[in-house]
Order: sequence, then structure tokens, then C-alpha cells
Amino acid sequence: MIRSRKTALKLAFAAAASVLAIGVAQAADCKIGISMKTLDAPYFAAQEVSAKKHAEELGCEVISADAQNDLNKQIADVEDMVAQGIGALIINPRDSKGMVPAVNAATAAGVKVFAIDSTLDPAANYITLVQSSNTQNGQLVGQWLADNTKGKDLKIVLLSGDKGNEVGQERRLGVLAGLIEGQLRNEGRARVEVVGQGWGMWGHEGGLKAMEDLLVANPDINVVLGENDSMVLGAKKALEQANRLDGVLLVAAADGQKEALQMIKEGSYAVTGLNDPALVASTAVDLAKQALDGALPADTPKVTYTKPMAITKENVDQYLKADAVF
Repeated sequence: MIRSRKTALKLAFAAAASVLAIGVAQAADCKIGISMKTLDAPYFAAQEVSAKKHAEELGCEVISADAQNDLNKQIADVEDMVAQGIGALIINPRDSKGMVPAVNAATAAGVKVFAIDSTLDPAANYITLVQSSNTQNGQLVGQWLADNTKGKDLKIVLLSGDKGNEVGQERRLGVLAGLIEGQLRNEGRARVEVVGQGWGMWGHEGGLKAMEDLLVANPDINVVLGENDSMVLGAKKALEQANRLDGVLLVAAADGQKEALQMIKEGSYAVTGLNDPALVASTAVDLAKQALDGALPADTPKVTYTKPMAITKENVDQYLKADAVF
């Protein structure tokens, strides 16, 4: 009887050890690195939170790093993650060309690389880029602007992120293409003038400063077009301080930041494009897990787009979430 109990205990301990070993092996099989170019903006912070949370929900070990807008630090972050044995890397690159060697080295080491939001140069060896469609979002925003300003000559100030950024270029050209096409469809002519461009570095304070400078040179405007919500929110403050907000439409090519969505609901902000950071990040995590499990389709496209949408007063309630990080 005593022997049978001892045998049973040994078997129980062996079974528990086996379960623990399987759990450790599964964690080792799913080790994901998240390399963010910066967390010093609500959008990027929301991406990191969502990616980390979703990866952990899937049972993966996560290593996360903030490059603090420093290319050299992001390169070092990626190298360190590879050295720690990650199986997949999700990266929002600081520089599309500058990150190519580090990404290619990671891929050569067997890491499955997925980019999010910001583009990577075609020379980079990665599986897919997950992002909202800057072009499609922009076109929808531009078409809405054309439909809601019929008969008006538009004098636009443009708030851009940073020079040479492909995402910013795609966003502004998407809006302008949709706007001009919409005006041609509605009126048979284009009534658009971009009277000035400022560089807001994607942030609230940058948008405020750029708007202050643009107002000095261009007092007669009726549209502020920004490449993201954060810069437009900064521009709104500058317009308020200058007592120039009346009669100016606030338009963003993308993001759907909750502060902007609340203003859309209230009627003080016109339109923005849907660029949900949580959706972009969680989609990348799902793809990374599939790749680690050997289940990623062979025909996965080089770019994976989330659904495009222009968010306006008519549909804002579908997207406004009071508890959202971003």
C-alpha cells in the first residue's frame, strides 16, 4: 500500500514536471520582441501596450524596447533582442533606410520580422508591414472635405510630420488626391490652394508652434490639414489663442485619437482617418504567432492593411472609446 502511494506520488510529480516543461517550451517557442521608435506620443504608446498585452494573451514571452527616437539606439535594441533569442520581431522603425541592416541581420538569424505603421525600405528583408492604408484613408477624408465644402475656395495650411517621411507623404497626397477628385466630380473644377506647409514632428507642441508660424504668413485660411490628429490638436490651440478658429475646418489624414473623436462628436473638429493603433499592433502579433507556429500563409502580402474609414460626426460613436489608451 505504501509502495503504491509512493509510486502514485512519483507519477504525479512527473506529470506536473512534464506540464511545466511543456509550458516553458511553449514560452520559448513564442518569444516576441517589440521595438518602438518612440513611446513619447500617445499613438505609439498605445501600439506598444496593445502589442504586449495581446502577445501575452497568446502565451508568448515579450521583450519591449523604446528607441526614444534615436536610430542608433533602435539598432542596438534589435541586436540585443536577437541576442536574447526572440523568435519574432515587431518593429516600428525610426528610419526606413537606416534600420535595413539590423532588420536583415535579424532575419538572417532566423527571426520573423514584422513592421508596423512606419514603412521599411524595400531592401529590408521582412515578412509584411501592417498599417492602415494611408492612401485610402486620405482619399476618403479628401472626398468628405470636397462634399462638405461645395462652392468654396479652399485655402489650406498643411501640417506635416518630418521631412522625408514616407507615411506623411502618403497621407497628405491621399487627402489632396481625394479632395481634388471630389471637387472635379462635384463642380468640374478644383478650388484648392495649399498656402503653406509647416513641420510639427507629429506632436501636439510641434503642431502648435508650426500653426503659430503659418498664421503669421497666412492669416486668410479656412482649412487646417494635418498628417495626424496630434498636430491638428496643437494647431487648434494656436488658432484659439489667436482668435482665428471661427470658420476654419480641422482635418486630419489619419489616427482617430480619442480627443479628436470627442471633438468630432461635439462638432468642433471636422474629420479624421481611422488608424487604430491597437488594431494595427494586435494584427501584427497575430501574424507573428502564426509565423512562429508555421501557420502563416505563403501568399501573405508585403503590406497588410486594416480597413480604411473617414470618421465624421455621422459615424464617430462607432469608434469613440472613453477608456482607450489613445
